[in-house]
Amino acid sequence: MTTTSIAIIGAGLGGLTLARVLHVHGIAATIYEAEVSAQARAQGGMLDIHDFNGQLAIKAAGLFEEFHALIHPGGQATRVLGHDGAVLFEQLDDGSGGRPEVQRGELRRILLESLPAGAVQWGRKLTQVTPLGDGRHQLTFADGTVVTCGLVVGADGAWSKVRPLLSDAKPTYAGISLIETWLRDSDRRHPASAAAVGDGALFAVAPGKGILAHREPEGVLHAYIALNKPETWLEDACADPATASARIAAEFDGWAPALTALITDSDTPPVLRVIRELPADHRWQRVPGVTLVGDAAHLMAPSGEGANLAMLDGAELAQSIAAHAGNVEAALAAYEQALFPRSAQAAAEAADLHEILYGPDAPHSLVKMFSQ
Repeated sequence: MTTTSIAIIGAGLGGLTLARVLHVHGIAATIYEAEVSAQARAQGGMLDIHDFNGQLAIKAAGLFEEFHALIHPGGQATRVLGHDGAVLFEQLDDGSGGRPEVQRGELRRILLESLPAGAVQWGRKLTQVTPLGDGRHQLTFADGTVVTCGLVVGADGAWSKVRPLLSDAKPTYAGISLIETWLRDSDRRHPASAAAVGDGALFAVAPGKGILAHREPEGVLHAYIALNKPETWLEDACADPATASARIAAEFDGWAPALTALITDSDTPPVLRVIRELPADHRWQRVPGVTLVGDAAHLMAPSGEGANLAMLDGAELAQSIAAHAGNVEAALAAYEQALFPRSAQAAAEAADLHEILYGPDAPHSLVKMFSQ
């Protein structure tokens, strides 16, 4: 059996930021990650990291210079197209740095590289958390290892194994899902779609559906197809890779070919991403020796804030632990006091954004939002 003071479950952006900021303050922590390595799976696409939350966390981690080197030039550009491909709104990248775009995998890389050797334990899938009293917990992993810790932090996402220690809340279907597609070498192989997407983010939306895309480095177009459909319909539509693209594209019959090609011309089979959420006001009573960050604490519909909030959670929790040296419970209470209202506000704003994107007034509601 191993004993550690602070155990972080999950090596996503929130858990890594927590470990890094603790390290900056001279406080050791160990991350336990189920995946076998940092390269076990792709890490998603572009993230817009905001100056009022995500960038604050990166500065607290002492990695702002490294972060700045990752910024994708032109990535802040935004355009809204009608279903016929007509430009309804366009804003170029002004270079302000307020929400620069970086690749999630590269952001994760600089966080990983900033930690001391052995800080992340790979291939450690948590199967059980057992309270031992006095704020201590015993962690049991699928490989048979057991760890005792003085503080356990759930940074383990939507289906957190740590959350049940604090809350009975479970993720529920948000009513809309995303289907992920990729077009590579787009300027040469898919010039019409590349021109439609432009230099940054594309939004082509209508009531109950939409095609969203972003230009990534090396001419990659990364798209998310949004559909307000029952889970069973989506699972059936995506079950057969040979027919999935055509079935999804049929929901956009009559749309401009440059837009529907983001579905039909994908270099990979469509990947279904079911959107789930926790109650907007999710919170819990203080339980000694345990807390949550990121999606484990406040899973919500995509709004551009998820990664930013996870990193800010990690940074603020670490700073609170450092500020309340020797008093973990005071640190957790202070952290959660700020966490709960921030999470509730972000969840409400995410719900409002989805109404703007896919509600009855789309795309005009989206144009109005950007224009204002």
